Amino acid sequence: MQSDLAARVERTDRVDEIRTVAGVDVAYGRGNPLKAAAAVLNFRDLTAVETATTTLPARFPYVPGYLSFRELPAVLDVLDRLSVKPDLILCDGQGLAHPRRFGLACHLGIATGLPTVGVAKSRLVGEHGEPGPSRGDWVPLMDKDEIIGAVLRTRAGVKPVYVSIGHRVSLETAVRLVLACTTRFRLPETTRTADRLSKFVS
Repeated sequence: MQSDLAARVERTDRVDEIRTVAGVDVAYGRGNPLKAAAAVLNFRDLTAVETATTTLPARFPYVPGYLSFRELPAVLDVLDRLSVKPDLILCDGQGLAHPRRFGLACHLGIATGLPTVGVAKSRLVGEHGEPGPSRGDWVPLMDKDEIIGAVLRTRAGVKPVYVSIGHRVSLETAVRLVLACTTRFRLPETTRTADRLSKFVS
């Protein structure tokens, strides 16, 4: 299914004017519930526009490489709870930088039709050199002879993030948009906000 759906991913820009950008994140609780959070920010100044959360039982087992089948139902549910439809979604996870070129960002983009970008904290597949030390420096993430993402330095002196196409956004545009959503920290403000909302409170 992933291989079939991967053929539908659009790797070129179909991004209109971006007014709002959303981050989504999923956390796991005891007893197997999933808590999904969505945070919509104003793209210009990254101020909060709207947030939502939802908690659902996990109905798909934890299998590396197939996390979108486990997490996507909760992500779609929380997006449905928003009154604002975002112009762009940044996912805390992979897009094309996936063994079958169909990580969560791609799956979400195909399911919603929205432009999506994967922004992961760690590498799932591929090889790369070290990006330069300055903010905005990046090197390609390669799998054999294919560029599957960008290893991007979002802040000087900190570990890079792994950016990849989700749907309807080129890699170069994805890098630019991730930098625009990243301020004083390593991760985009969309991801940071959604991550805080998704935490289970004990």
